[in-house]
Amino acid sequence: MRSCSPSRRTASRWRSLAAAAAIAVAGSGASVAADKAAHPIKDPHYGDTLFHFFQDHYFTSITTLMVSQHFDRVAQHADEAEILRGGMLLSYGLHREAGQIFAQLIEKGASPSVRDRAWFYLAKIRYQRGYLAEADDAIARVENHLPPALEEERGLLKAQLLMARQDYAGAAALLQSMTRSPGAGRYARYNLGVALIRSGDTAGGTALLDELGRTPAENEEQRSLRDKANVAIGFAALQEERADDARKYLERVRLTSMQSNKALLGFGWAAAALKRPRDALVPWTELATRDASDAAVLEARIAVPYAYAELGAVGQALTRYTEAITAFERESTSLDESIAAIRAGKLVDGLIERNPGDEMGWFWNIRELPEMPHAGHLAQVLAQHEFQEAFKNFRDLRFLSRNLQGWAENLVVFDDMLANRRQAYAERLPKILAAQKESRSGLASLQQRRDALARELAGAQAQNDAAAFADAKQHDLLRRLDAVEAALKGAGDGPELAAARERARLAAGALTWQLAQDYPARLWEAQKGLAHTDAQLEQARRHEAALAQAQRDEPARFEAFAQRIAALHPRIQALIPRVAALSREQQGQVQDLAVAELTRQKERLAVYATQARFAVAQLVDRATLSRKADDSPPQ
Repeated sequence: MRSCSPSRRTASRWRSLAAAAAIAVAGSGASVAADKAAHPIKDPHYGDTLFHFFQDHYFTSITTLMVSQHFDRVAQHADEAEILRGGMLLSYGLHREAGQIFAQLIEKGASPSVRDRAWFYLAKIRYQRGYLAEADDAIARVENHLPPALEEERGLLKAQLLMARQDYAGAAALLQSMTRSPGAGRYARYNLGVALIRSGDTAGGTALLDELGRTPAENEEQRSLRDKANVAIGFAALQEERADDARKYLERVRLTSMQSNKALLGFGWAAAALKRPRDALVPWTELATRDASDAAVLEARIAVPYAYAELGAVGQALTRYTEAITAFERESTSLDESIAAIRAGKLVDGLIERNPGDEMGWFWNIRELPEMPHAGHLAQVLAQHEFQEAFKNFRDLRFLSRNLQGWAENLVVFDDMLANRRQAYAERLPKILAAQKESRSGLASLQQRRDALARELAGAQAQNDAAAFADAKQHDLLRRLDAVEAALKGAGDGPELAAARERARLAAGALTWQLAQDYPARLWEAQKGLAHTDAQLEQARRHEAALAQAQRDEPARFEAFAQRIAALHPRIQALIPRVAALSREQQGQVQDLAVAELTRQKERLAVYATQARFAVAQLVDRATLSRKADDSPPQ
């Protein structure tokens, strides 16, 4: 009988932990969509990090985020970025580093809801990783600012921590207060029932689990929990020798559920306890045909002949015991073959091949079994949380190894790129220097021309000389008028000449008036042109200064890049063998865990085989004694 929590309902719930932590600062809203709608992305680099995150590319996401934080590119999402980084560190099991991030956020004065969510998620993953003391410390820091959707999970987590310390009475008291609240969940009632039974209040725990076991279920999750509750109180009744009650509870369990094997086994033993071996044969016979990797199936294979023996069918009992022993020996041989395949690396290699992934990540799960002899043996192995965690660590090490190999190759490419840039710089520098020398002389000449124009403009403006701004046509007219006036001046005083002089005077006046009218606009255009010339000259000087600065800085930049490449190369080359060694060590640990589980299965087989042989011996002795008694002469 084990406690149960919503966090174990489906593997996808654990995938949501870091995501929920990542948006914890978004407010007190319950839904992710609402949080994102209320808090639009303002820094594109933060949006890029979230894109990779929601694509399940956690390694790319966290490295991208850390680079953006280093260059201060996510300033408008500073707290959200830290929460996201902490959540992803949690996803890799780096709970200490994540705890430091959360503690720093709290010290900075994070809002109470952010603080409580951060500590809650930290406690939850610490509990899942088996760090109970650290989980206790984190959950104790949570105050009263969690959203309602997380309050029940918080209570369940505290109860689980109490039960992990075998404080069943404390867990029962906590869960009792939770179940009195409106809308208390099924998991709270289930865990309360388990805690009550373990604390000695069997009647109270049974009543609660019995109610849960009869509650209508709307989905598979609720049906599975209902089956689990019925199995729990069924075996509790068997332990108290209440066989009738045990049968009543166990017959509620669905034949296709995960709990059906236990239920069939217990249902048969309840019938046997009532001295009804014929009734026990029905569930045991069904159970004996199922997958032998389950201990309940192995027990059923010797329970069936036991029932036949109780019915007096000694021949059938001996046959079934012999079949069971043969099956146990065959299964033991198969287990030896599976163990040999595991030690040869076929399990690990097969799992990697059948369950590929682009990146490392704690949320990754094994979905397909490898091609191996007797793959059915792996069900119990893969069901172990310890094995799952060990294999994830091995897979992450393989990813890191590939990543390091990729960077080792990239450094060679970067070195070539740097050499090409240095060569291109060396080839272009003489041309640039020649152009720069020519540019300097050209700039000086342009500056002199500009200064001359500026003096000319200032003089014209000071004298209010509109003629200085005449266009080509007007200059031509001025020259023609000057020529006419000079010719008329020396021509005499005749009437026709007087009329000509009057026309010349009128033309000169009209031209002077036109120049005066155009003067303000032309003065402004000239000043504007001078300002534009100044801006262009300043830009040219800045460009020249930038070129000069680049000539000084570029060699230093090349050298800095070269030093970084040179420094990274030995570090990566040192890490590659270390990661390879850790990978081999971790692969050995994964294989040892698998072998240990299969060895336990072999030991169970040996125990059941011994029991079967002992039962056969008893039956043979009983038959021999009975035959001798029949052959003895009457006294």
